[in-house]
Amino acid sequence: MKAIVVTDQAAGTAGMTLVERPEPKPALNDVIVQVHASGFTPGELTWPSTWTDRLGRDRTPSIPGHELAGVVTALGYGTTGLSVGQRVFGLTDWHRDGTLAEYVAVEARNLAPLPGDVDFTVGASLPISGLTAWQGLFGHGRLQAGQSVLVHGAAGGVGSMVKQLAREAGAYVIGTGRPADRQTALDFGAKEFVDLENDALEDVGEVDLVFDVIGGDIGNRSAGLVRTGGTLVTIAGPPEAWPANGLAVDFVVVPDRAQLSEVVRRVRDGGLRTIIGKVAALDDAVAAFNPTERIKGKTIVRVRPLLDPPFGPVAHEPVEPDGVI
Repeated sequence: MKAIVVTDQAAGTAGMTLVERPEPKPALNDVIVQVHASGFTPGELTWPSTWTDRLGRDRTPSIPGHELAGVVTALGYGTTGLSVGQRVFGLTDWHRDGTLAEYVAVEARNLAPLPGDVDFTVGASLPISGLTAWQGLFGHGRLQAGQSVLVHGAAGGVGSMVKQLAREAGAYVIGTGRPADRQTALDFGAKEFVDLENDALEDVGEVDLVFDVIGGDIGNRSAGLVRTGGTLVTIAGPPEAWPANGLAVDFVVVPDRAQLSEVVRRVRDGGLRTIIGKVAALDDAVAAFNPTERIKGKTIVRVRPLLDPPFGPVAHEPVEPDGVI
């Protein structure tokens, strides 16, 4: 099969190579998925799990990518809950070979059914952003209707999901970002927008929940905005500053079939949109991950030819001349 591999951490995305690799075999409770579309987060090339196994041993050349949508082609011994020929999407284990390949072996529990009216491209854009937003808001942040949420990186993949889910839950949402992000943040559910380059973050006042994807100085200053009993949730590493009378939670997203089903249900209902910046074929993926200009939205690799309708009925932005979807 064709697959993209990495061997040199220092080289980053420029060190990716398209090669031929043996097709994977399903282990106990695994399925083999023929990958139709794959998501990729460049930050994973800095994660130890990309380069070593759970015992710290080198596992390169490794296949990156952990978001996928595709079709089950084989079942491992003891696998239940999925069937051959079923459309699925999900998030694979960090320490195993990933989804920038024509086939991948995945634990069945990490996958959820992908409805037939949601395109594979959309399905592959959902797992990390959707699960991160869901787990941060409801699992770690314990969000309740009527509370206020400050969302950093509001125009990004995670931030846009956080805003939409928080708004649906009845929260008052404040987004932050660059000046150019204002309209996207407002379109995706923010009631207010804070320009981090020109506005004073402290003018926001106290909020019940901060969802931080930036860390550093922004994360530290945000701790002072959490009201008594509130929570600072971050995916940017353990915070140096903690809320004076609240909680701070640094977490890593985990696969969850039930939560994936909740996310995709909202996509089908029109209550949740994902931002796809570029769609590239597997043969062109290395170039797509090294763009000459900033791409707004997530890059998705279309591993199989585009056979179903271009996109799901509700989960995309209109196509614009600059390639933003």
